[in-house]
Amino acid sequence: MQMVTARFDHPDARKLNDMVQAEYAVRYGSEGDVTPLAPEMFDPPRGLFLMVYDPQGRPVATGGWRSQEDAEEGYSPGDAEIKRMFVVEEARGLGLARRILARLEDTAREAGRVRMVLETGTKQPEAMQLYRSSGYVLLPEERKFGVYRCEPGSRCFVKPL
Repeated sequence: MQMVTARFDHPDARKLNDMVQAEYAVRYGSEGDVTPLAPEMFDPPRGLFLMVYDPQGRPVATGGWRSQEDAEEGYSPGDAEIKRMFVVEEARGLGLARRILARLEDTAREAGRVRMVLETGTKQPEAMQLYRSSGYVLLPEERKFGVYRCEPGSRCFVKPL
């Protein structure tokens, strides 16, 4: 497997983003994640977007972080928000999400970020397990952040860097 830095608007990134959005729609019965995202949000040094390719050159996983400090949405100075962590079904169970997560944490720390934050949902138990087992702590309801902070099924996790 090969992990590379890419732009969020790369054709392979768009393809996998469409796949994750379709999965969100199935799991949550909605149009997918409506969080506003633009490619430049993931440009270093204020962000990073990663893609993983299998040995045949097929894109099989993504993940990114972007700087977030908007206090009105519940973020704190120095936050790096994880977005679009996704592994295609046929590549799950190979440890790719854990490898991506570790690289995202390392690059955010190198960029001067002090805390990783992320929002996921109760219909993604495997994601919640990954984050818990990687040292992330679930925030109480009154400290949630982001677009879905008022949704009852939203779960926000944090980890100091």
